[in-house]
Parts: sequence; C-alpha cells; structure tokens
Amino acid sequence: MNLKQIATHGLAALILCIGVPCAGQGYPKGPVKWVVPFPAGGGVDTAGRILAQSLSESIGKPFVVDNRGGANGNIGTEAVARAANDGYTLLFTGAGLVTNPSLYKKVPYDAVKDFAPVSLMALGPNVLVAHPSTAIHTVQELIAQARAKPDTIGFAGSGNGSTPHLAGELFNLMANVKMVHIPYGGSGPAMIGLLGGQVPIMFLPVISAGQHIAAGRLRAIAVTSRDRLAALPDLPTIAESGLPGYESSQWYGVLAPAGTPGEILNQLTAAIVRIMQSADMKARMAKDGLVPIGSSREQFAAHIRIEIDKWARVIKASGATVD
Repeated sequence: MNLKQIATHGLAALILCIGVPCAGQGYPKGPVKWVVPFPAGGGVDTAGRILAQSLSESIGKPFVVDNRGGANGNIGTEAVARAANDGYTLLFTGAGLVTNPSLYKKVPYDAVKDFAPVSLMALGPNVLVAHPSTAIHTVQELIAQARAKPDTIGFAGSGNGSTPHLAGELFNLMANVKMVHIPYGGSGPAMIGLLGGQVPIMFLPVISAGQHIAAGRLRAIAVTSRDRLAALPDLPTIAESGLPGYESSQWYGVLAPAGTPGEILNQLTAAIVRIMQSADMKARMAKDGLVPIGSSREQFAAHIRIEIDKWARVIKASGATVD
C-alpha cells in the first residue's frame, strides 16, 4: 500500500466518529501518559511532542510526555507493553519497534502481540546526500562506483541499526553493491564526519539535511521515499533513479497495550486522523520534510507487519547487529 492509499483509504469510517457521540466518550477523565522510548530532543521525541500537544488541545486533557530512553527504545517500549490496558498509558515510537526484534538476540516484548496499533502519524524519509568533493551526482553514478570498487565507499550512520544505516543496507541489497557502513555515536557526530569529508555519503533525515543542501555544504542525490517530497519537489526518488521499489523511511506512530478497549482506541484514532488531516498540520509536516498520514488502526497494523518482514530480510543479509 502506498503513502497516498494509507493516508486516504478507509478514513471515512473514522471521521464518522468525529463530532458525534461515540462509545467511550467519557475517556479520558484525566492525564494520559505518553511514553516516548528515546531521550528528549531526537526525531521521535520531537514528532511525539507535536502530536501530544495537539491531542491535549483537541481532547481537552493533558497528554504528558514521559521520555524513557535506553536500549534503542526497548526499555520504554517494554514499559508500555506491561502497563495497564486502560488507555492511560500510550506508546509513541518509531521504526525501532520493527527492527529491534531482528537486531537484538532477544527483546522483552512482542511487537505484534503486546500492542494495539492506534494510528500511523507520519513518515520521515531520508535524503541521500554526498559531500561536494565527491564525483557522485546521481544514484546511477553511485551504483557504478560501488560496483567498480567494492568495499571502498563508506556511508555514515548514527549507529548500528539506525534508520540511516538500514537505508544504506537496503540500497546495498537492491543495487547488488557493497558500500561500508561507518557508524558514529549519534546523528551529531555523523553529520560532523560527513560535512568534514571524512565519509562521502549518508542517508540523512530531510529535516537535518535541508539547510546544508541549501548552503551547498552537501549535494542532494535523491530521496528515499516512494513519492517525491513537498520539501524537495525537484529531487527524484531513489526508486525513479534506478532502483525501482526502493523505499526507506523513519515512521512515527501511536500504540496502546494489547487489550485496550476498542472504543478507546477508536476515539484516539479518530482524533489523530482529524489532526493529521488538518491544513496546519500538513503544512508543518511538509516544512520539516515529513509525510503526514493519520491511518486507521488496521492500516497501521498492516504497516507494522510488512516492516517487520522487510527489515528482517535486510538485517539478515547485511549481518547488522547491536548485541
């Protein structure tokens, strides 16, 4: 299912519950704990705070952000899996939910069985960038150079198993090349290495790359999304540049503990759909290089299953691990 289908298909049923009495309308009666399983200041935290604030304003009760970082999101995620399924503890998370089960020998939760998907909020594609000193201007040039000299082109990453790392490994697999991942201790150090020319390319979040592309400090090659982005409309996708079917994006979504009553889940989903379909939120997301979604529960569940299988294959082929 493509982005446009996720964003539009099946929303009519959700919108029926907006503005009319629905089951569970007494919820919430007090504050809702909004667990973000990463430290404050990162991409997941930033997106989570945007949605938490919007829900607080829309529903009229506080959605209180609780940052529980550690183990690439596993600590906070487990806490929600074990929380009461009464709708007062929710998980706002990203792609680590679907990649950690393959990156770690064991995770303390089941990404499917322990959670009830609420809504896929947005996608955060990367942009493939190169240092201006390189001779890489297109996806085809990168593939040609990587095939001519295997194991010589490095790509920066914010750590093993990170979205930029796995975007590069997916590229390796689909293009039948072998670029070398150069892991840094976070996105900040990776950016410094890239801007300093220590590493030639990186799959970088659009929100982080934009100012450097505009200033000429980085050369934009292509975006990793299925469709072109409103923030970079003239930049082609990797899929249209020689790797049909390529797609790699961070994503942001809301889940509740398994067994949370359906009427509560439906109320939350309807509120998120309304927020993400608003003109203000669409403009805000586009400015940050994000793709607003606001999916149904069923669409988010399907997305999670597809992503688990997809990245399990990539991780197995690459040998990536964080243990």
